[in-house]
Amino acid sequence: MRGATHAKWAACAAAVALAATACGGGSDSGGGGDAGIVSSSWGDPQNPLEPANTNEVQGGKVLDMLFRGLKRYDPKTGEAVNMLADKIDTTDSQHFTITLKDGWKFSNDEPVTAQSFVDAWNYAADVRNKQNNAPFFADIVGYADLHPASGEPKAKTMSGLVVKDPKTFTVALKAKFSTWPETLGYQAFSPLPKSFFTDHAGWLNKPVGNGPYTVDSYTKGTGMKLRKWDGYPGPDKAQNGGVDLKVYTDNNTAYTDLISGNLDLVDDVPAQQLKNVKNDLGDRYINQPALIIQTLTFPLYDANWGKAGMEKVRQGISRAINRDEITRQIFRETRTPAKDWTSPALGDKGGFKDVCGDLCTYDPAAAKKMIQDAGGVPGGKITLTSNVDTGSHREWMDAVCNSINNALGEGPVCTVNPVGTFADFRNQQSAYKLTGPFRSGWQADYPLIQNFLEPLYYTGASSNYGKFSNPEFDKLIDEANQESDSAKAIGKFQDAEKILAEQMPSIPLWYQNGSAGHSERISDVTLNQFSVPVYNEIKVS
Repeated sequence: MRGATHAKWAACAAAVALAATACGGGSDSGGGGDAGIVSSSWGDPQNPLEPANTNEVQGGKVLDMLFRGLKRYDPKTGEAVNMLADKIDTTDSQHFTITLKDGWKFSNDEPVTAQSFVDAWNYAADVRNKQNNAPFFADIVGYADLHPASGEPKAKTMSGLVVKDPKTFTVALKAKFSTWPETLGYQAFSPLPKSFFTDHAGWLNKPVGNGPYTVDSYTKGTGMKLRKWDGYPGPDKAQNGGVDLKVYTDNNTAYTDLISGNLDLVDDVPAQQLKNVKNDLGDRYINQPALIIQTLTFPLYDANWGKAGMEKVRQGISRAINRDEITRQIFRETRTPAKDWTSPALGDKGGFKDVCGDLCTYDPAAAKKMIQDAGGVPGGKITLTSNVDTGSHREWMDAVCNSINNALGEGPVCTVNPVGTFADFRNQQSAYKLTGPFRSGWQADYPLIQNFLEPLYYTGASSNYGKFSNPEFDKLIDEANQESDSAKAIGKFQDAEKILAEQMPSIPLWYQNGSAGHSERISDVTLNQFSVPVYNEIKVS
């Protein structure tokens, strides 16, 4: 998804070795939760909460409470288990028959039918609707007619989707895609009620879904109130009365509110507090591996960064970053230096391998020589851009710049361009307005190695914000998707990763743990493999 996408050093003293860190920031304090209500930190999503238009973390948290799809990823194992799907049948990994379970409905009492899915997927794919996640439907026959590269659609629907009866529809893909059913837990594939189409503006103002919660109210810049849906037919009913998501522009303030009893849950413990968090919270602190990687992406659409030979400069910059020192001093066992473009948390679904090698190993002398031999950085400067309201991003960007400047020994070559809010940063990123390396952290949409590669680096993919394009990379991804043998498929994905090492369209920085802290008034707090709190399981005392 998603720019993970996800806060300041103690007294800023630890910044000395790596960065000159600015302290400060603030937000309106949140109050504690009402009886039965969990209060949790949050950031405004970039876009309205349409499932096919949300591909970032903050909006994704809400969709995970409002919707249930054909499959859901088990919060503990990450396995894609059937939710609304009774069965998904295929004999060739290209043509699928999907049968729905009985009894599912939306919170407005409208039944969830095969048409609910087919209409939602066609809406997502229609180029006129400008949905960020449209490329996730590109494998379906007829997508090109509904989503042409230019001009108006040639069809009203994708021919590969056919409703057979209220509980059954068929899907025809353009080619074999052996793991396609496992992608269907991603929120872009959610069903939509008729009101989404008949009163779109009204629906956006107050979304109606089929998950365990409903939207009570939302005020941009302040927060969203979600309440338990008593009529929810699923097995994973909410164990609390609701969730109040409170917007913070500085997660240090959120942490302070947690400690003072004005907030129940912080799902991103700020770096400044990591040395204190175990003493502050004890067993109410959670720190576990997650399907998240932090990277720096280069704007290859910019002539300076995308020209031939510049890959050596990009590789040199990677070698100038002291990942070990940054993760140790800033992040205190909540980050691990990256050795590839995926995540070791994938386990047997990823076949983790050190693909980056020396190019992700700190070597200032080698870095300086590589950059000089390739003609130097464009314009003699590097500007790193990220939002700074969450995720301790200002701290590590300062540290990365300081590491690069020390390696090159040429004065302040690298500087930081802080963007105040996540939404503003995402708007600049998705509009391709950035002219230097930018943060592009990735929180997986589903637990497959494919999800760390295709959405980010395949030509024209939904989150390919650097506009990387390589025919051989695309070819390997296509072959891997069609491979029925999982070991062989993973091998092809790793071959595609080798091209990323050769071209370095982005720099892998570190794998990120999920971290959270909670108050004494709530229990049964866990994070799923994507580092998102499993809100429906939280109990309030």
